[in-house]
Amino acid sequence: MRRILCTATVVVLSGWMTAAEAAERLVRTQDEFRRAVDQAAPGDEIVLANGEWRDFEILLRGHGVAKAPITLRAEQKGRVFITGRSNLRLAGENLVVSGLVFRDGWTPSGEVIAFRGKAGEVARASRVTEVVIDRFNNPNRLESDHWIALYGEHNRFDHSQIVGKANLGATLVVIREPEYGLENHHRIDHNWFGPRPNLGSNGGETIRIGTSGQSLSPSYTLVEDNWFERTDGEIEIISVKSGSNVIRGNVFVESRGALTLRHGNGNLVENNVFFGRGKPHTGGVRVINRDQTVRNNYMEGLAGGSNASALAVMNGVPNSPINRYHQVVGAVIEHNTIVDAASVEFGAGADAERSLPPAGSRFVENLMVSDNRVDPLRARAAVDGIVFDGNVQSEVDAPALVVGFRRAKIRMERAANGLLYPVDRKLGAVGVRRDLQPVAREATGVDWYPKTQALAALGSGRVIPVGPEEGALAAAIRAAGPGDTLALAPGRYVVEEVLAVSRPLTVQGPAPAAGAAPGEGLAVEIAFTRPTLFQIEEGGALHLKNLAVSGRRAPDATGDAVVRTTPRGLLASCDLIIEGVRVADLDVNGAFDVVSISKGSLAERVVLKNSVVENVTGSVIKADAETDELGFYNVERLEILDTAFRGVAGEIADVYRGGTDESTFGPDVLVRGNRIEGSGRGPRNTSQAAIDLHGVQKAVIEQNEFRDSGVIEVLHTVGAPSTRIVGNRFERTPEPKVADASKKVEAKLLVSGNTVVGEAAR
Repeated sequence: MRRILCTATVVVLSGWMTAAEAAERLVRTQDEFRRAVDQAAPGDEIVLANGEWRDFEILLRGHGVAKAPITLRAEQKGRVFITGRSNLRLAGENLVVSGLVFRDGWTPSGEVIAFRGKAGEVARASRVTEVVIDRFNNPNRLESDHWIALYGEHNRFDHSQIVGKANLGATLVVIREPEYGLENHHRIDHNWFGPRPNLGSNGGETIRIGTSGQSLSPSYTLVEDNWFERTDGEIEIISVKSGSNVIRGNVFVESRGALTLRHGNGNLVENNVFFGRGKPHTGGVRVINRDQTVRNNYMEGLAGGSNASALAVMNGVPNSPINRYHQVVGAVIEHNTIVDAASVEFGAGADAERSLPPAGSRFVENLMVSDNRVDPLRARAAVDGIVFDGNVQSEVDAPALVVGFRRAKIRMERAANGLLYPVDRKLGAVGVRRDLQPVAREATGVDWYPKTQALAALGSGRVIPVGPEEGALAAAIRAAGPGDTLALAPGRYVVEEVLAVSRPLTVQGPAPAAGAAPGEGLAVEIAFTRPTLFQIEEGGALHLKNLAVSGRRAPDATGDAVVRTTPRGLLASCDLIIEGVRVADLDVNGAFDVVSISKGSLAERVVLKNSVVENVTGSVIKADAETDELGFYNVERLEILDTAFRGVAGEIADVYRGGTDESTFGPDVLVRGNRIEGSGRGPRNTSQAAIDLHGVQKAVIEQNEFRDSGVIEVLHTVGAPSTRIVGNRFERTPEPKVADASKKVEAKLLVSGNTVVGEAAR
């Protein structure tokens, strides 16, 4: 095949050539590309030259034929980079795109790759293969877009590599509108969907097929032989919102959430493999609607519960609107293997609204195995509408279900396919087939771009000594690499700039003498003269250890805080650990916080332990910036442990999660073993609370001592929240207040073993 450079001379001549003679065109500019597209005929190849193509909105429009498509490809796979404000659109028939890398930018439209041109102009029988989308994120985390949008029909997206979507919006969507065709027949196969950070809201699905409005019609989309690795965006990894789809042969590894048959009927889920490896909130399959089949799936080490259980068969809503929960009817769940799962739920989500239990369904010849004798089966509603037959389960104490289950001692061994099977061949008729062959990780995505791009862990890098000389700490932070530890020599450090943390970083002083009380015997003190000492930027994480921090030299400025996230907001979530630290004298104004998390930021984990905090006019952990009632929140998991608080005017923890969305897991708050004195009652503390938790999904407040302090106030707003307030002492401190904002909330509440003394208790 002849290669023709698309120079100005060649453009003139090309009008005289046949399609066969001009079958391959190497283009080096956007204008050359557009001219090549205008001239493209069936069988032609348009080749993008190696290098960076910046701010490039690619429109491949044409009409190929099945045996002679029009192709757009990279000159060399992995050496053509689409950057800046760029995207790709396909419109026409029999089009193929391959070999491109999207990175270092974001789409100016609502989609990075769209199988459509202008409105009503879609792609059919077209294919995008071997492309990479690597952190091609809109810098505004709350601005929604999709990375791949399949319109039209009979299109294929395959052997591609998708990693790091951090802003709002599903990663891949199948758009089903009547004008584009409801019976799509798309194929999504052999892709590697790499880590997606927790979004902290609805809208973080990795794949969504349809929407509720058209969900009662068939789509016929096939999702096959893909890898989903740490795709943690939200509770629905794959959200099926249409009918007659097949989800087959996929592998889910350490991915929070579940494959969810959310709307639509007659879907088939088979031959999938789920490895949770004990990671919290890892789930399997959630079943809703009619005539769903879930068979021959393998689930191991799934630690999720409720809607993220290994298997969750939900209750429905009587006369359900199309966007709520239709009753499960006619489900067939058979020949699945569930190993070491935390939960298998029937009638999941049962409450006053979701009152219709499953009906006309079958749960047969499934195998459930665990070593701890704890039964994972939960009947949240009546199960007489489910036929249980031929199931085998390892021996458990106090089994929840008896009919249709045989209990036995079961020894498992791992086969060559990586799955566990019973040693006793007599059990071969239950659980997954021995010929189930999970797709290999290497068979997904591309082989010319790395799959492993994990961020460095805190403390994983070099140890760098730093002295108290002027400017030394700031210079060391600027020079530090990901995972490095700055080991501070004894002395007093005065910091005169905001220390920007854009990589995982540990700052620590020498360990105090053995037996020293928390916050005592510290050899390093840091004072700062700017409104903030540490500001966590994109990519940052911070561990502070064995330090004394003083705010006495900070200016009287709005937003004073020891640690804050950038006011611009963060795309990806961050970690913050404060350990063995003494924080004092944050009192130059009336609202000086220890930690402040900005709107548009999510901290995956905030830990404060073995520390002392005193004389603070603001809050200790301020995570209440997401007040738009859209389901966003600022911290996924907050732990406050074994710390003394004295004279904190604001809240020790102020955590807010608004809205009614149920697509997330957090916030999760643990407050244990702390001593809280004279805190939570400052004049600017409108709640007059020492701890104020709004919409938190799990709260454990135990074994703390409160003296002369504000109330614990908890408001349940959504989902199935759990609050446990146990073993605390309240001296001249009001008793906790726990309330439900809605009758739909089915909260679990335990307030027990607390001691209340003094006048404030009355």
